[in-house]
Amino acid sequence: MIEKALKGNRSYWSWIGFLVLVIVSGILAYGRQRWFGLTVTGMGRDVSWGIYIAQFTFLVGVAASAVMVVLPYYLHHQKEFAKTVIIGEFMAVSATLMCLLFILADMGRPDRVLNVLLFPSPHSMVFWDVTVLNGYLVLNLVSAWTVLGAERKGVPAPAWIKPVIYLSIPWAFSIHTVTAFLYAGQPGRHLWLTAVLAPRFLASAFAAGTALLILVSLILKKTTGFDTGKEAREKLVVLMIYAGLANFFLIGTEFFTAFYSNVPAHRHTLQYLYFGLEGHSQLVPFMWFSLVCGLGALGVLMTPKLKQSTLWLAAASAAMVLSIWIDKGVGLIIGGFVPSPLEEIVEYSPTVTEISITLGIWAIGILLLTLLLKVFVAVKREHAQ
Repeated sequence: MIEKALKGNRSYWSWIGFLVLVIVSGILAYGRQRWFGLTVTGMGRDVSWGIYIAQFTFLVGVAASAVMVVLPYYLHHQKEFAKTVIIGEFMAVSATLMCLLFILADMGRPDRVLNVLLFPSPHSMVFWDVTVLNGYLVLNLVSAWTVLGAERKGVPAPAWIKPVIYLSIPWAFSIHTVTAFLYAGQPGRHLWLTAVLAPRFLASAFAAGTALLILVSLILKKTTGFDTGKEAREKLVVLMIYAGLANFFLIGTEFFTAFYSNVPAHRHTLQYLYFGLEGHSQLVPFMWFSLVCGLGALGVLMTPKLKQSTLWLAAASAAMVLSIWIDKGVGLIIGGFVPSPLEEIVEYSPTVTEISITLGIWAIGILLLTLLLKVFVAVKREHAQ
């Protein structure tokens, strides 16, 4: 089926060419980082995780959100998601691949990833994170490709694929739970030292993931004419609203706990992120912009007349994605290091090298998703004829 990705119009190949150029730029930047080491990044002793792990955290949520269409379609037989479920699985494949590439970039040297796999430590959350991510990548790729291949041939999917799909459902919850435990298990970082981190991760993942799925479906409809169906999008909007409300509720509980208890260690990071601390306020505009985008998106989605408009729906979905990207990436990860355990405030800014590598990895994931969706749309059109 992959040959279907090799056919397209001028716009399709222009898009592919643009992504390839961004990927080449990222590879050149990674070569520089590989040669000079992580000293070319903005990371250091006090802020040891930067933009790479920020993207990784957000994309794990995108990958996990595939369960929001897989579960209702396969377990509850919601046929409205028939045209959406494989899109969700292919999104999970590309997002998981980007997660693994960001881990590779953050470790500096590729052989360090091999050390995680060749010399596993059950006490290391990084080992479990890499393990569940690789497993999730295989599960989604095998299940989506097998079901699509069977549909192309006009035959039922093989019986063995159902257990694989069912296994991917709890696995989706596990990848983001393990990621949350990776942070929550570090006692020196008070922003992460909370029992609601895993639920907050899952809520934000389901909100951002469903928003991205809506955006992808709208882009497919605009560029290829393939429509996943209005009813499917409406159900995704409902899921996004509930997940978004849960996410902001959990953020609110963090504020209550930190400021009502008035424990300085728990209060200082939120104060730094949203109000500034000791004259340092680098992230304050981003965090308030995130809140405005997220709450504004929910306001639009809960207004019946507005959410019926394709333009407003796309804008609200994009705003929700941007809000959670800032909150989980810029805020949660980078802000988690401020102040340090020694109560020092050291701010972080990514370098041009980091940004180039980040854009290159994103381009790899988007390129893979583009090729997979090209095959998907071609098979669906063949089957409809």
